[in-house]
Amino acid sequence: MTALIIGVDGGGTSTRCVVVSESGEVAGRGLAEGANVLSAADPAANLLAALRDAMRGLDPSRVVGGVFGLAGSGAGRAGKLAGEAWHSAGLPGRPSVVADVLVAFAGATAEPDGTVLLAGTGAVAARISGWEVAKVVDGHGWLVGDEGSGVWIGRQAVKAALQALDGRGVRTDLVDRLDLGTSEPEIVSHVYAQIADHGPASLGRFAPITDQAAREGDEVARMIIVDAARRLTRSARALGQLKGPLVLAGSLLTQPTELARLVRQEVGEAIPARDNAAGAAALGLRAAFPSADAHRRVIGDAHAA
Repeated sequence: MTALIIGVDGGGTSTRCVVVSESGEVAGRGLAEGANVLSAADPAANLLAALRDAMRGLDPSRVVGGVFGLAGSGAGRAGKLAGEAWHSAGLPGRPSVVADVLVAFAGATAEPDGTVLLAGTGAVAARISGWEVAKVVDGHGWLVGDEGSGVWIGRQAVKAALQALDGRGVRTDLVDRLDLGTSEPEIVSHVYAQIADHGPASLGRFAPITDQAAREGDEVARMIIVDAARRLTRSARALGQLKGPLVLAGSLLTQPTELARLVRQEVGEAIPARDNAAGAAALGLRAAFPSADAHRRVIGDAHAA
């Protein structure tokens, strides 16, 4: 009976799960809403939903290990939620919980050392050494950190729209593009209701809109994106002298955005993250059946699937 390993990437917008065999072949996939404990509305339910989706038609008794990549990971709330979801899904044993930046790195390369700069719903930079996180910059959550992230950009966009309407700022197309209303009370009401219903991560949906506006010449939007790029590159440089590959992760840096273009101009050569859930599975595979070849097969097969 072939053993199975589970990898989970719990992001702010979505949760992805990959099940692989001990030889590194993808056996199942699952998808659910976000599971970032700092910004998602119901991370526990979404972790469980992704696990169940990926395990459809597979025998839980074949599972010999798993790795969850979560923001704010460790022995705190993230670790507790991962363990609860694992057992609720009827899986044996207990999964390992690691930082989201580590699974992003492992999903892009089989090298043991390097750097990750991530900008999606949240934002964080990290140095990886021997498959462990050696140093972290930012990643403090939407309220006090995550500078340059999707939520950070979304907040700046909403503020700019409000300032344009009340006379504190200059005119910007963001007032219309955000589609939150045409008056200050309307915008404020919509934003707070959105956060109450879907969590702070929902502010991240304004980031692609702002990036598009910047590319199309809106000066206010451009200033927001330039500032976001500056903050992200500052986080990367705060890691000190680096060795190994630099992985750019998160949708804002892996898609053809203006933000990604500006960041790449500053950081130089980099490789894009591919499949963070596959990276988590690869780390689990390394722990259970150590093999660099299997690691490469996981991230290659998951990318092709």
